[in-house]
Amino acid sequence: MSSKLLRGTFILTAGVLLSRILGLVYVIPFYPLVGKQGGALYSYGYVPYQIFISLATAGVPLAVSKFVSKYNALGEYRTGYRLFRSGLVLMTMTGLAACAILYMIAPWIAPFVIDEQIKGNSVADVVTVIRAVSFALIIVPVMSLIRGFFQGHESMGPTAASQVVEQLIRIVFLLASCYIVLRVLHGSLVTAVSLATFAAFIGAVGGLAVLVWYWWKRRSYLAQLLTKDRGQLHPPLKDMYKELIMYAAPFVFVGLATPLYQLIDQFTFNRAMTEIGLAKISEEAYSIFNVWAQKLVIIPVTLATSFGLTLIPTITKAYVANDRKSLRKYLNQTFQVVLFLTVPAVVGMAVLAEPVYAAFYSYDSLGGEVLRWYAPTAILFALFSVTAAVLQGINQQRFTVVSLTLGLLVKLLLNTFLITQFATIGAVLATTFGYFVSVTLNLWIIKKYTNYRYKLVIRRTLLIGIFTAVMSVVVTTVLHICEWLVHYNGGRIESIVIVTISAIFGAGVYWAMSERIGLLALLFGERFTFLQRKKKAVS
Repeated sequence: MSSKLLRGTFILTAGVLLSRILGLVYVIPFYPLVGKQGGALYSYGYVPYQIFISLATAGVPLAVSKFVSKYNALGEYRTGYRLFRSGLVLMTMTGLAACAILYMIAPWIAPFVIDEQIKGNSVADVVTVIRAVSFALIIVPVMSLIRGFFQGHESMGPTAASQVVEQLIRIVFLLASCYIVLRVLHGSLVTAVSLATFAAFIGAVGGLAVLVWYWWKRRSYLAQLLTKDRGQLHPPLKDMYKELIMYAAPFVFVGLATPLYQLIDQFTFNRAMTEIGLAKISEEAYSIFNVWAQKLVIIPVTLATSFGLTLIPTITKAYVANDRKSLRKYLNQTFQVVLFLTVPAVVGMAVLAEPVYAAFYSYDSLGGEVLRWYAPTAILFALFSVTAAVLQGINQQRFTVVSLTLGLLVKLLLNTFLITQFATIGAVLATTFGYFVSVTLNLWIIKKYTNYRYKLVIRRTLLIGIFTAVMSVVVTTVLHICEWLVHYNGGRIESIVIVTISAIFGAGVYWAMSERIGLLALLFGERFTFLQRKKKAVS
């Protein structure tokens, strides 16, 4: 791999991580502004938008990148440029159509979300918020195409910069508009949340402006490439789009996983809670589960998959070369890295659930309980992302569609029943069972098509489990000592102190045991050379 591409990959990865971190951190000031009811209303609008945006753009940057890169390597620069010019028109039309459809069907979606017995947000409120966020669909598809075009030229800077700028502008507008409406003008919650969702459009404008600037800056270089075009290939647009769809399809389904699970909850949660006489707290519980706790659960998933997915290109290369030994090695390392990072993080989060929730938002007994049950599901979230990527690497991505469909079916069949039995925790359990089915099927398909054996991963998982159990005892002990010393009563500052101290002790113990036994060196020795001298054989 060229140094230019390595540098570009690093820049893009850094941009994605920074963008995701910003997307997690903003909820800290957002929660006290809009509260539980506002969080629920925000989710009612944002979940349908995420589904539409996934259908319209998921996979487009990577698919266009792959397409342009392929034809550039053949010296057919004009072919990629033809796709780009045609794609701009198509993506503009797609964006306008998606915006119009979501705007028009908002009155149809809203009644499925809100039950008349719920004393909170109304059907009209949901319609307003969905329509406010729909405008972002006009710009985001075009922006995705331009990002992919730049990436196809091994230029990752424009994508990274536009992602960060888009997220920054969105968050600043979101927080500022909510603050002005609610605290300065003393306006309605619906207006504030509508502007919070409309922030997606404002952020997209900022991201697009960055890409246009890069385009203007590099227009002469791109024009020079066209003069070098060999001109031997002239594929029709129909064939070009067919190839593009084949590249993009797997990423669409992976991107749809979380929004579709949330959509099932959006359509069933409130009604199921009403059935068991919990209509008064339904929206508050929904926002805790599907907005605030979910944001926290995603944190360890983001960190773990960022490490694990870096190995996917090497898995693809080994599979194509039929190098079974290297393939087993890379699969072993991928699964172990993900589990090594995710398992202790989510178990620690479950142990510290109440102070963690209070540290980010405010003390809430239901919030702590939901987070305690929801945190372990993050292991399945991470494994689903990684196994789906592995299936893509071994060219069996069609099974991702099958596994996701089966998981969603399990979620749909169990959700209402489990909610009526266990209230909010029932929705968490249904999500867990759904992802468990998807991950199990993905792991089986990987075994079938690669002859991969999970013996080593199982042994290492048991070792990680032992380390995590010891860590949990330490964290629990430190937690009780801290609560006693500070006379803990759920305060935010107290919670931050307790979580910080407990996490430091827990992470220290986990790190020390892993380093002592040699597991840390085996997994990260190539990344952290100072560990190599202490590397031992762990079986």
